[in-house]
Amino acid sequence: MILRYPFVTEKAMLALENQSKLNFLVDNRASKPQIKYELEAAFGHPVSAIRTVNTTKGKKKAIVSFEDPKAAEEILSRLGVM
Repeated sequence: MILRYPFVTEKAMLALENQSKLNFLVDNRASKPQIKYELEAAFGHPVSAIRTVNTTKGKKKAIVSFEDPKAAEEILSRLGVM
């Protein structure tokens, strides 16, 4: 499993509200195409862009933008975060 869990912080919630972006912690060896495939298969929404960041704690975070502006909120509500 490439996706571990949604990364929910105050900064992540601001990105969700202002830019419709979601943050996920992912496997350290995962590539952007693998992350995109996994997200589209799991949630059924097309992904428009992915940025990855290695955190100072040695984990990999993916910042995901969707083509549909309401997709991010729908996914978090489906996961029970919002």
